[in-house]
Amino acid sequence: MSERENIISTREVTLHMGPQHPSTHGVLHLILDLQGEKIVDIQPDIGYLHRGTEKIAENLLYHQFVPYTDRLDYMCAMSNNLAYVQAVEKLLGIEITERAKYIRVISAELSRIAGHLLALGSWALDLGAMTILLYAMRDREIVLDIFEQLCGARMTLSYMRVGGVRYDFTDGVKESCERLLELLPGRVAEYEKILIGNRIWIQRNRGVGVISAEDAIALGLSGPALRASGVKWDIRKDEPYLVYDRLEFDIPTGENGDCFDRYNVRIEEIKQSMRIIKQALKGMPDGPFNVDMPQIVPPPKPEVYTNMENLIHHFKYVSHGFKVPRGEAYSSIESPKGELGVYIVSDGTERPFRLKLRVPTFMNLQTIKTMSVGGYLADVVAIVSSLDPVFGECDK
Repeated sequence: MSERENIISTREVTLHMGPQHPSTHGVLHLILDLQGEKIVDIQPDIGYLHRGTEKIAENLLYHQFVPYTDRLDYMCAMSNNLAYVQAVEKLLGIEITERAKYIRVISAELSRIAGHLLALGSWALDLGAMTILLYAMRDREIVLDIFEQLCGARMTLSYMRVGGVRYDFTDGVKESCERLLELLPGRVAEYEKILIGNRIWIQRNRGVGVISAEDAIALGLSGPALRASGVKWDIRKDEPYLVYDRLEFDIPTGENGDCFDRYNVRIEEIKQSMRIIKQALKGMPDGPFNVDMPQIVPPPKPEVYTNMENLIHHFKYVSHGFKVPRGEAYSSIESPKGELGVYIVSDGTERPFRLKLRVPTFMNLQTIKTMSVGGYLADVVAIVSSLDPVFGECDK
């Protein structure tokens, strides 16, 4: 080897990215093998939160676990509530009321909008575009205001309960949703104008983090990241639940499976969620928002203070819960990040015998190596952002 060749040659080095790195969206540790700036190998190292959520569920009454689901993907709590209560209802063999179904659809789609807004804002911030984060958080606050109006909380909501929802959908909440639907299309168009016209945004995302449809399916990728690779799979359409089969909406997909397509799919999903909410607001029937099963649903809180029987009923519900028939059930929904599934084994008591969670962040992270190898170190930031991981659900 000549002296000049010896000077410009590089050797492979190992770089530890995280777990404190601000662009890893939480406590993610990436171990990168680099040849210069090129990625030779990358391994995600997870588990820093060590929460034990599944084992906690096995030591709680069925209704007591709902607040813990809020803390999985804490950016989209409504979706987590929905996946869990649907699994319990499947074991119980109960059908919730029509009004409750529509309320759940609206709540889940508002949660999707809130999640995608944060994903886009933090993604842009990671790549140096701070303005979009401020705009996205401004609009996300409107969604959180609706949640506060609906159930008194903004992030950890605990709104859905086995058999229905905690509070009715009022005319005031409906008006707030309608105002959001009037405002948001113009705001989303503003995001697109700012980002699509930014050559740095295009260069950092187009052709970066490519994954084929075959690899995406083989690695268990789901949600917007899967659809960006051209796979038209959405549980709301392919295995419909609630009233999604009665509503008209499209499933946006990409062609190249790169970061840019993952961005485009999320933008389009926000638009489709608005379309779903508009139809659900129009089609929501009157009637009860909980099933008429006193052993499953506690009495209205105001009546607890004035009626002894309701006070006893409430005490028994809170302290002893309700028994679920022996059996097993798996229920999955299309959460903002992908397939969120809950598997429960019941032994006939008031507590789950076993509970397992199929969370999209955990599954999606295993695609990082396929997306990153051969790219540059700077690309890793865009790739992680494009997957939108939240480690509350990953380190379950």
